[in-house]
Amino acid sequence: MRPSAVLRHAGYDFQPAYDDGTTQFAADATFRQVAGLADASWSSFQSYNHPDPYIRHYAYQLRLDPINTATGRGDATFRVTN
Repeated sequence: MRPSAVLRHAGYDFQPAYDDGTTQFAADATFRQVAGLADASWSSFQSYNHPDPYIRHYAYQLRLDPINTATGRGDATFRVTN
C-alpha cells in the first residue's frame, strides 16, 4: 500500500506529494507548530526550511507567506482539532 500524500510547499504554493526520500522533500514538507500569531491558544505553522513564512489561508487557498499584518496573523492562525 502506498503511503498517503502530504502537503509540500513549492514556490510558496502547496501541492500534495509523496515522499521521494530526498532531504529537500523532507525540508519542504516539515513545519514547526508554534503559538498562534493572532491567538496564542490556537496554532500557526512555520516553514522548516524558510523560517519567515507561515502557512496561511488566502482566497480559499493555502499559501506560504511572510506575515506582517493583523490580517495575515489571523489568516495564519488555526484551531487544531482531532
